[in-house]
Amino acid sequence: MLFLISSSALEQTTAEYKNKTLQQSGEKLTRLNQEERRRTAVELYGCKMNCCGLITVQKEPVPLKSIEVELEVRDHVATVVSTLNYENKEDKPLEAVFVFPLPGDAAVCHFSAKIGQTQIVAEVKEKQEAREEYDDALSSGQQAFLLEESEQSPDIFTLSVGSLPPGESASIRLEYVTELAVQADDGLRFCLPAVLNPRYQPQGSGGASVQVTSVPASLVPYSLSFSARVSSPRPVSKVESNCSLDPLQYVNTEQTQATVKLAAGHKFDRDVELLIFYKDAHQPTAVVEAGQASAKPGSLMGDPVVMLSLYPEFPQSVMSSGASRGEFVLLLDRSGSMDCHTSNSKPQETRIGSARDTLLLLLKSLPMGCYFNIYSFGSRYEHIFPKSMEYSEKTLEEAVKKVEEMTANLGGTEILQPLKHIYSQPCIPNQPRQLFVFTDGEVSNTKEVINLVKKNSGSHRCFSFGIGEGASSALINGLAKEGGGHAQFITGNARMQPKVMQSLRFALQPAVVDISVTWDLPKGVSVTVLSPPITALFQGQRSLVYAQLTGESSEAAQGCVTVKYSLAGHPSQNQLHFTLKPAEDTGLTVHGLGARTLIRSLEMEERENRGQRDGGVKKKVVELSVQSGVSSSFTAFIAVNKGNSEPIQGPLVHRNVPTGRLLRSLGASPAAYVACSRSGSTSRATQHASLACDSLPFMHLRRACSALTMSFGARKNKSAALSKIDKSLAAFDDDVDDDTDDKSAMPTQPCRDPLLQLVSLQKASGCWLLDPALAAALGKTSEELDKSKPASVNQEVWATILALIWLHAFKTDAKEEWELLAMKAVSWLRAQNAPCVEECVEAGNTLFGCEMQKNVLGL
Repeated sequence: MLFLISSSALEQTTAEYKNKTLQQSGEKLTRLNQEERRRTAVELYGCKMNCCGLITVQKEPVPLKSIEVELEVRDHVATVVSTLNYENKEDKPLEAVFVFPLPGDAAVCHFSAKIGQTQIVAEVKEKQEAREEYDDALSSGQQAFLLEESEQSPDIFTLSVGSLPPGESASIRLEYVTELAVQADDGLRFCLPAVLNPRYQPQGSGGASVQVTSVPASLVPYSLSFSARVSSPRPVSKVESNCSLDPLQYVNTEQTQATVKLAAGHKFDRDVELLIFYKDAHQPTAVVEAGQASAKPGSLMGDPVVMLSLYPEFPQSVMSSGASRGEFVLLLDRSGSMDCHTSNSKPQETRIGSARDTLLLLLKSLPMGCYFNIYSFGSRYEHIFPKSMEYSEKTLEEAVKKVEEMTANLGGTEILQPLKHIYSQPCIPNQPRQLFVFTDGEVSNTKEVINLVKKNSGSHRCFSFGIGEGASSALINGLAKEGGGHAQFITGNARMQPKVMQSLRFALQPAVVDISVTWDLPKGVSVTVLSPPITALFQGQRSLVYAQLTGESSEAAQGCVTVKYSLAGHPSQNQLHFTLKPAEDTGLTVHGLGARTLIRSLEMEERENRGQRDGGVKKKVVELSVQSGVSSSFTAFIAVNKGNSEPIQGPLVHRNVPTGRLLRSLGASPAAYVACSRSGSTSRATQHASLACDSLPFMHLRRACSALTMSFGARKNKSAALSKIDKSLAAFDDDVDDDTDDKSAMPTQPCRDPLLQLVSLQKASGCWLLDPALAAALGKTSEELDKSKPASVNQEVWATILALIWLHAFKTDAKEEWELLAMKAVSWLRAQNAPCVEECVEAGNTLFGCEMQKNVLGL
């Protein structure tokens, strides 16, 4: 392993944290000169030093000056044009390398460069061929530009800008198209990733991971301008964002077109997230796009392509029956990065803390009769029970106790091994397995993880949750897509609980089986489906299908698609009729997305057959990528300025452009700060890695060393490694007295949310007990509860009705979070066949000063 530490971070370590207390008492911290600090860091982390690994604004100029982004949203498809402006202010030719994130399902379809008045449009070529052409151009003194997708994760790209002469400027234009996912509140989510956290490289994994030169997001030395234009057949009701926006401007009176842009003064310190809301968004649609006139008829780009948005409607009689069975397996990330703040506006709330609260709510909402287990992972994995256990009061209490003790103390992000263990466990008859994965999604072996989920998709559904800025969209979306589930992202001020509860509702829906899609087209028109078969359908959720249409038809001709499926033993179907007349002004957006969909399917097939392949699938991917101009893991965009009159002279200076990363909280495990690479790699993207130790207090060095030893596992003998770390720590001399304890540095425990306090008291059966803890959660005294209770009513019945009244009266804004556990409470009350329910509701209303009706409570 090769670890690189910036000199600025080393210069900072003693000055900034010299008075922090070490975790072992009696050791003193002395003033170390730079060379001593270098040697100490090498001893502590077992790494080599190279100061050019992290480019900082203090030490070296950064060639990327600004990014301009123009977003066009048509219904639920987004076209994004990014212009990256470079300027070489040094006296030598530069090569700038920028590793940056894009949405994991984006189809990059255009790449060009402008130097002075010269415009160069890149071509898509096989990746190794493109790299060789790039290197040849640099060695001959020509300007060249290379854009390539990571082979491990499709949401990471590397842009190399080569031979930029002194004083010269260059503009890089990058265009991609992507679908917008539907959120729990029916908004369409667009995310412009600004933050790219280092991807954790699993122990013993092969291949080199793409590395990121990163600085704290607030110090990113380039600016961002962002504007968006939204259009839809239906009115645009509103646009929300985690960043400050200028007011929404409607372009027409029908309000079907609108523009919006970031407010002045925006800092590129977070992902830019837009939520776009349409009126009547859940309408099936079909868009037919004409083929490219210059392409060969019969080819993907020469034929029309149709994009179908399907919203199946399930019979209400089947949906109301509900599901009361299932094996619920919850998999929680406890790596060091989960100690990061959930958002800048909530510094007291960490990702792991929010996840703990969410697991509590999830556990309390599970139905009686189901089975469950909880796994957590970091560099290793743990489970609460040896196997999934039946849901009961005893198992629930044990699980809740273990969850409350969970911290982000397991080191790295080894998600593959716990998944393998879960899939090795036999499924429970008549208890369909539902897997919930909570992670901040920073792993380098994304495709390997997704491939494993796909192999086991027949035995379970997978629901995934990306927590915080910088989560890998490729991982989160890929887990859900291949696992037949649903993906959610929790960023900014968004609460995790309502999104998780929406996914639980999906998981409790009966599984849809025997899904088939049939086409009814005019004579002479045939269809080639580009999308993989639909494996999951949920009430109210969109399914997208891309297909190539071959043959001639009249403009008035119509087609029909029928989706057939079986739901809880009931055969059902939905139909969508559409015109074959191509839509206007769509360009080749639908073709790009269709090509991307087929490319991803072929890449998955190639990985599944690796080791026994003949290269045929990879060849298909390369041919399709070149033909469509859409990126893949086996191709790259290459542009060479062959019009240079003279070769550029002088040695080429390599500069890594930093990408924003999130600062961890003071107590966070520093394992997540490390970006590591294999020292033998020849890839330009892996020449440098960084260790951001500028925000790491010395008081946490022991924890850091332990986490690093466990996470990156370079040493086989753990005790010897820890002994070496202890010797290194002993070299420091602490200026603080032995008995001094810097408690001010420790984060304070926030007060518990009253809703979560009430939820924590509910029993597995759905009832509450009449005790002082319940009184406190309801904001009353035990005496008040006892005095108000009707004489003939059972205490548990009274307590449960009070809890229901309080939820409906005072927590209506959080109904999505408590609705399922309230239904469980109502079911329990009905089973008691309790008398005097109406009298209890009236007494509860008097106690709380509200007017809730019995039928509103579900009674």
